[in-house]
Amino acid sequence: MDPADAALLRDLRAGDEDAFRRIVREWNASLLRVAQIFVPSRAVAEEVVQETWLRALAGLDRFEGRSSLRTWVFHILANTAKTRAVREGRSIPFSTLQDPSRVPEASVDADRFLPEDHERHPAGWAAPPRALPEERLLAAETRAVVAGAIEALPPSQRAVISLRDVEGWTTEEVCNALEISEVNQRVLLHRARSKVRSALERYLAPPAAAT
Repeated sequence: MDPADAALLRDLRAGDEDAFRRIVREWNASLLRVAQIFVPSRAVAEEVVQETWLRALAGLDRFEGRSSLRTWVFHILANTAKTRAVREGRSIPFSTLQDPSRVPEASVDADRFLPEDHERHPAGWAAPPRALPEERLLAAETRAVVAGAIEALPPSQRAVISLRDVEGWTTEEVCNALEISEVNQRVLLHRARSKVRSALERYLAPPAAAT
């Protein structure tokens, strides 16, 4: 077990409230995003997250360290959310997670994500902006465009891109937490990135020439 995980687990088992508040602060938003894949509303997702924390605390003595503590908590969340989804009569998201090809949709060519020297699309852009100062990319309104594009994604795509690109999770961590194959994770991530990139391209496109 990772030493940091071991120390955190020891603190949690000892009833350290500061340690618990810290992981709630760090993980809660991601837990909520994942819960919303399975259940029909944010209110229900919040209830799932609360139940997840209660189950995790109650089960700390049974945690064997076969995965990271964070992945273990997300496993609990996924199982809790699936059980709640059955009660809510919601089943569509399961098929989109396990087999996203069941929901065909247009997507940006995978070549768009090759390195910047790719001869077809320099830097991966369909129409590279003529001027792209760093301060504009980092500007609050640009970040808002990206956040809005992510929020508008279908729940399964939103969860995968949020965990990978916002939270910085590895492919393995996402697959374990969401209980999906690496192939399906890659499909969902590609579709999500395509849509976010398209939204960013539209925002950063140079204004049309005056006629």
